[in-house]
Amino acid sequence: MRGWFAIPLWQRVVGALLLGIAIGLLWPAGAAAIKIIGDLFVRLIKMLVVPVVLITIAAGIASLGDSRRLGGIGGRTVALFAFTTLIAVSIGMGFGLLLQPGSGIVLAGVAPHVLGPAVTPADQLLGIVPVNIIDALAKGDMLAIIFVAVLLGIASVVSGDAGKPVVALLQGLAAVLLHLVRIVMEVTPFGVLALIANAVAGSGMAVFVHVGWLALCVILASLTQMAFHAGLLRFVARLPVARFFRGIVDALIVAFSTASSSATLPVALRVAQDNLGIARPIASTVLPLGASIGKDGTAMYVGLLGQFALQALGIVPDAWMLCVMLLTGAFAAFGTAPVPSASLFMLAAMLGAVGVGAEQTALVVGLVLPFDRLLDMTRTVPSASANLTVATLVARAEHGLDEARYRGHTRS
Repeated sequence: MRGWFAIPLWQRVVGALLLGIAIGLLWPAGAAAIKIIGDLFVRLIKMLVVPVVLITIAAGIASLGDSRRLGGIGGRTVALFAFTTLIAVSIGMGFGLLLQPGSGIVLAGVAPHVLGPAVTPADQLLGIVPVNIIDALAKGDMLAIIFVAVLLGIASVVSGDAGKPVVALLQGLAAVLLHLVRIVMEVTPFGVLALIANAVAGSGMAVFVHVGWLALCVILASLTQMAFHAGLLRFVARLPVARFFRGIVDALIVAFSTASSSATLPVALRVAQDNLGIARPIASTVLPLGASIGKDGTAMYVGLLGQFALQALGIVPDAWMLCVMLLTGAFAAFGTAPVPSASLFMLAAMLGAVGVGAEQTALVVGLVLPFDRLLDMTRTVPSASANLTVATLVARAEHGLDEARYRGHTRS
């Protein structure tokens, strides 16, 4: 056991990932037998998500202690996420237009996947304010939980001396949750092994045969988006890029294996503080917000899939349609739930804005959905990278970055 824990967590996880791929390809029955381990791992992660979001955001805001500083952090965070999201949609659309992954796709015989009613921007806005706080917590309504947490944190700050006991309680709970996350993350190698084995056993490498160009576009666009993050770190924050990606590898692996930004949040909080040297108040404010609105991978994929769908349907977009798709794709990504395959169902909002009907959209979703798990795993990685990049940039601007820890990091 001592030798096991002496190996850095990310190395254990990478080894488990490779072993999971081998089991999925060579022994599918074995993958099915260990499926329960992956399910337990996902449940452990999901168990932490709601308390982590509620407590860490409230504690992070309360720890700032200055409403003017809070405004600076919030403004920078939202502006940076809006910027990276627009860039991500542009990258996805660009690769779609360049490589034409939907050209020649035959939709005849594809079973449509029924879509739910489209959610209007007004409904999304109203949904931020919960009618019942307990119900929002029980349902895991992230935007509503974030709204409550922000109000709780602000109220603790403006209450002055009367609010100090609440601030101390929130900070204590946040510290306990962080240690609980560290305990749960030790299960990661076993969970990743089971999840990857089942994903590969279920789809194999068929995704790269049946929707090969789309898969290639997702991979290339994800790498391009992460290169953009690297550029922000190098030229805006003036920080070494290799240190950053070495420090966040645990979070990227969890993002890939769970395909969920929300599930990645607990480990992202840990690596932000332990490996990147981001101050707890900033990490606890920026990262939970990023898990809800920082969806670079989703934005990229919605932009790419929009072009894929138009090409499959034989529609040639003009400049106006591309502009509309860029803006609606960005807004759709902001409102996407941080769960696997959620971005597929935001496609209706983008295509509907340029006149594509729900029936045609359902055909495209029906074509992609069987292969979406591995694609979803891939595109969640740039979302996790974006969240930690924005947190690092905000920490740098707010003098909340321990640069010695950032630069001196050698292992997870």
